Amino acid sequence: MSHDHRQCGYSLIEVLVAFSILAMALTVLLKIFSAGLRNVDAAGEYALAVSIADAELAVPGVLEPLQPGITQGEEDGGYRWARNVSEFRPANRPDYSGAPFPPYLIVVEVTWSAGRGERSVRLETIRIGATGTVAGSIQ
Repeated sequence: MSHDHRQCGYSLIEVLVAFSILAMALTVLLKIFSAGLRNVDAAGEYALAVSIADAELAVPGVLEPLQPGITQGEEDGGYRWARNVSEFRPANRPDYSGAPFPPYLIVVEVTWSAGRGERSVRLETIRIGATGTVAGSIQ
């Protein structure tokens, strides 16, 4: 009688090594997916902040007089905004202060708390209009 000592199946060491490799691969995949979800969250926050800033850029000269000044407010979700309207005075250019329709620089900054710190979005535009007049209204 001859005994055949060939192995049938996997040894315990082989199974443990396979499970270890699988666990490491799943850990890496989980980190990748969680980072992706955080990025989607951040993108949504930035999109909302840009939307708020864009809406606040449209107010001067339409719903409020186009005149220098700072206005602040807060929206739902902890988004704080500040709008600064000032006379536009570019370097090395003529002074527009006596013009019938002087240009104004409008800067809106939206800030909010996110995770470990504070994030912000800043939008700027230049608008031409008569001092202290409302260009139109929303009915």
